[in-house]
Formats: sequence, C-alpha cells, structure tokens
Amino acid sequence: MTSFTNQANGVFPSVCPLDCPDQCGLLIHKEDGKITKVQGDPNHPVTQGAICNKVRNMPSRIYDPNRLQYPLKRVGAKGEGKFERISWKQAITEITSHWKQLIESVGPEAIMPYSFYGNMGRIGTEGMDRRFFNRLGATKLERTICQSAGTEGYNYTMGAALGIDPEDTIHSKLIIMWGINTVSTNMHQVVLAEKARKNGAKIIVIDVHKNQTGRMADWFIPIMPGTDGALALGLMHILFAEKLVDEAFLREYTVGYEELREHVKQYTPEMVSAITKVPVEDIYRLARLYGETTPSYIRIGNGLQHHDNGGMNVRTIACLPALTGQWLHKGGGAIKGNGGYLDTNTAALQRPDLLENPHTRSVNMIQLGAALLELDPPIRSLYVYNCNPSVVAPEANKVRQGLAREDLFTVVHDMFLTETAMFADIVLPATSSWENTDFYRSYWHHYVQIQQPVIEPCGESKSNVDVFRLLALGMDYDDSAFFDTEEAIIRQALDHPANPYIANITYEELLAKQFVKADVKPLFPGKLQTPSGKIELYSEALANIGFQPLPTYTPLADDGEAPFMFLPVPNHNFLNSTFSNNAKHIQMEKAAQLHMNVADAEQLGIQHGDTVKVWNERGECEMAAFVGENVLPGVVVSQGLWADLPDTKWTVNALTPDRIADMGGGAVFFSGRVHVGKIEVNK
Repeated sequence: MTSFTNQANGVFPSVCPLDCPDQCGLLIHKEDGKITKVQGDPNHPVTQGAICNKVRNMPSRIYDPNRLQYPLKRVGAKGEGKFERISWKQAITEITSHWKQLIESVGPEAIMPYSFYGNMGRIGTEGMDRRFFNRLGATKLERTICQSAGTEGYNYTMGAALGIDPEDTIHSKLIIMWGINTVSTNMHQVVLAEKARKNGAKIIVIDVHKNQTGRMADWFIPIMPGTDGALALGLMHILFAEKLVDEAFLREYTVGYEELREHVKQYTPEMVSAITKVPVEDIYRLARLYGETTPSYIRIGNGLQHHDNGGMNVRTIACLPALTGQWLHKGGGAIKGNGGYLDTNTAALQRPDLLENPHTRSVNMIQLGAALLELDPPIRSLYVYNCNPSVVAPEANKVRQGLAREDLFTVVHDMFLTETAMFADIVLPATSSWENTDFYRSYWHHYVQIQQPVIEPCGESKSNVDVFRLLALGMDYDDSAFFDTEEAIIRQALDHPANPYIANITYEELLAKQFVKADVKPLFPGKLQTPSGKIELYSEALANIGFQPLPTYTPLADDGEAPFMFLPVPNHNFLNSTFSNNAKHIQMEKAAQLHMNVADAEQLGIQHGDTVKVWNERGECEMAAFVGENVLPGVVVSQGLWADLPDTKWTVNALTPDRIADMGGGAVFFSGRVHVGKIEVNK
C-alpha cells in the first residue's frame, strides 16, 4: 500500500471521511510534515473541487490541542472526567482480562459494541471490528439509527438502494427535494440542481422547516411533520383522476397499479390538506406540475423517515416516478440512496462465519439507554467507537444514566474525550482518516475511492483496524482473519461477483486513479430486485408481514399531550456530534436556537431572541427562540447536536423518543412532542 507519510511537503490525493452522501475527492497540502490546507479535487467528476466548511476546516480538528494523544484510565467518578495516562500494553491487558473474566463467568453476550459511521472507511467501520466481535460472540448491535427505515421502505417499492445517477440530474426539468436540507447535507446535489435550473428546471422543496435549501427553492412547500406519505397519496389521487399517468409504463414495469388507482381515490385533496396543512390549491398545482413535466426527479431525504411512519413515507414517495414513467427519461426518477450499486462483499469484510452461536442476542442501537438499564441478563461491558451515543442516541438522559452504572466496564476509542468517553473506564486515542488506509463508497454518487495515509498517527493514536488486531491478540485469537492487511481486506471486499456493477473496480485501479466509477446502467428497461422484478406499487411481501400492501398513510404514534412537534434537525457546520466540540466550528455555528412560528410565540409571550425552556417527560433544554415563519404553527425545530459546552443545556436528544419506526428498526427522532416556555431573566 502506498503511503504519503514519508513525504514532508506536497499535495496528496484523499477523500472526505464524513457520513455524507457527497463523499468528496480531496487534495491535502502538507508543509514540513503537517497538513496546512484541504481543498477539493477539481478532477473528481461529481464534486469537482467544491467542498464544505466542515472538511475545509478539518486541520483545526486534526491538530486540536484537546485531541487525545495516549491511552487513559479513569481515576475519578464516572462522568467526572478524571483520568491518568497508561500504556497501550496496560490498556489492552486490562480490557481483555476483564472480557475473559466476563466470558468465563456469564458469557460473551455480556459484552456489546456500540458504533456507527463517524468515519465512513469500510474496513475501519465494518471490517476488522465486525470480525472481532463475531469471534468474541458479543451481543450484536443493530445499526439502524440513520437510514434503515427509509431504505427498507424504498426497497419494498424498488427492490434495492438504486436510483438515477446524480450526474444525470443536470438534465432534470423539475427537481423536488423532499425532506432534505441539501445545502447543508448534500451540497453537490445543489450544484447539479443549479445547473439544471440554468437550463430551465424548477426546484421545489418540501420540508417542515424553511432552511437554507427551502430559501433557494423556486417554490417552498411547508408540511406538517410525518404527513409526507399523505401528501404523496394526494398527488397520486390527482395524477390518476386527471389522466396524468403513463399507462404504458405502469403496464410494463409495475405491479398493482390498478389496485393503487382505486386505493388513492380516498385520499382527496381536501382530506390530504387537512392532514398536511398544504393548501388544496397547492396540492393540485404540485400534482399537475409533476404530471406534466418530464424529466422530473425526486431527491428523497432522511428527514421524512425519522418518524413512526417513516418507512411507509419513503415507500409511498418512491412510487411517484413510476406513475409518470420518469424512469425511462435521462434525469428522471428518484434517489433515496444509491449504495446498492456499490455493494461490496459483506461476508468477506465482516466474516459472520466467525460467530459460533447463531442465536446470539441483538440490541437496537436506538434503545441503548433501555438496554443498559433494563436488559436481562445485563450488558456488563460496552465498547464504543466511531460514535458518541451520549449526544447522538435518543433518550439521552436514559443513556447517560446507563453509562453511569458502576458495574458497566466501558471502553471508548475516539479522537477526543467526548461526552461518552467521560463515562469510560478506559479511553483509547484514535487516528483520523488521513492517518489510515481504507476505501470508501458513496451512497449517492457511483464512485469508490481509496484513502492512503497522508500523515503519521497523532501521538500514540491507533486505527480501529490496529486496535482490533491488538484486542484479538490479547484474547489469544489466532484466526487468519485478524492477520489480514488492509490491502488484503480491500481486495476481499471488492471481490464480489454478486454485484456486477463493481466488476471493473480493482485495488490496482483505485491506487492508479484514486476514484473509480461503478459500471451502472439505467434501471429500465430491466429487471429489479423485487420479488416480481418490477416496481411494486402493491407489495405482497409487505402483506405477508402484516403491513398494508399498498401505500397507506398512518398517523404518528401518541407522544403525549405536549402542544408542539419537535424536530432536532442537522445544522450547517456539524455532522451529528462531529465538530460540535471544535472551537472553529462552534464559532461558525454560534449557538443553539429554537425556530417557532410567530403565532405560537405571540400566544406564549415569546419574542425573537428570548431564552426558552423546551421540555417533556424525557428531559429539558434551553435555547434562544428564533421567531418567524420558517415553521408551521404547532412545530418547533432546533438545528445541530451540540457538545456539552459550559453553561449550556443544548442536549436536544434528551427530548427525543427511543421508539422504533414502522420499518427497518429505524429511529423516530422527529416524532416527539414538547412544551415551550419563556425563561424570565432576573435583571
């Protein structure tokens, strides 16, 4: 494997490691062995040199004075933040000795990993780690917190995470961004949409919050949270009624269109308007615009899936392009995710064959707090990496109560002493992506990219791969899986005959070119991965598990009597909790705010800028009120997962429910309710 670490000066190819669909190509500038500048790679066909402030300011995170340099052992109370320096040898010995005792006394399921995609490198997030915990026999973690509900919903309609090529969206004449703040979370889709707009395209944004994306739209349509499926059904009602559907496409490429035609007659524009608060005339206008414009494209976002009905929301919207036959037109169709095109050999990467007990229990990561406090037999040891559940997981107060258990042996591997690490018994320093070898695949565009080390590891920090090798040795595992090099694992992952799209992508090609595009063809004409091979407007698979086989609107679950729907959505300068503890990014984002409608504010005597308390039975927060027309009455929105900064109460996930969505075990972050009240300041 090539490494650039021995070159003190120069410009080196790289890739953005963040959990973002854009996955930008980068150029890293070094002087005297230190990164001095990060810029976009102008040769990357999709990202073309444009990057966001998050990654542009990454050097300030890499060289943050608070970055962990060596292993630590807790010497104070849990949560107090008192640690002493120890060696790697001592850290590995203490961890593996504790685990060996647990396995001997109560069994391996007393140990559980907790991770997500704080770094999107495939072998660091789902390679050596999965191999290790499979071999250990630990409780399995269901990693469902982000997109699982929507992915499953989309798959019931379309068979797999396959959409159109985002590069083709420059040809779209109508672009609907539905439940996604693309300016902050998919910026290159905005760039492509602007190119389309110069060619006459219209951009419509449907969302609960008029954020930066809503403000750049030609038409912003505000909607009540969790009612997106109802709006889609209302559009179908009009499309069928006014004969704006492509009957030939429906006959050739779909299943159940006649049943759907009858089914949506009940979703009248008047009924849908009452549910969504979208005016009747706007529902007609939107349906006719969609039905009369070709090619049209829907960018389906993550936001609308974070509800009790999130999977069905996405399934329903995914039906719309079929009704008007958009899949046959360049620039027409939809994207929820495109990860299916870049599927690699999961079995080779994760080695599930190492898990001896096929009945090993599993825990949904969304319900970490409940698992730590209520699971029987209990979790006795938690190993956290690539994630900060104390801030990110719902029911944060419950999570922190669980982490505070004196009988819970917790290890955290991270770059910083995070809110979760404050509860750890052992803290291990982690490398950044630019100190690692790994490969990356986008879940939006069609490129696989390689990361070669650019700088030496900071202090004594180690990669996930290296740490799990050490842990395997400490556990006396001699399986060959733990001796595979990063190069070997990349080769194993790319060797995947079941996915012909990546047959052209090899390790050698990645080294030579830095990024390689999958060999993707249009979905139609062709056969999908659904049971019928067609777009399933009627899903027998859903019927077999007790769901409505046709797209159906179901109201959100009861979350109590609080008057406001509360949505803690992403902000512009953090990515989940990443960057929320870095001074540069905090400075850019400024402070936590609560967006609320002027009518609600007037009723509560709240003025713009007032400090307000936001609370429910799960917890409370305090932030500044942002009063205006950016949200509908009855809705409040905050932006960003903030670190525990001094003199703040900004942990918004203290308010969010840990219920499970209708599909995929997904999270319902946006289906909670809260009270809001002004805090009187003594003068």
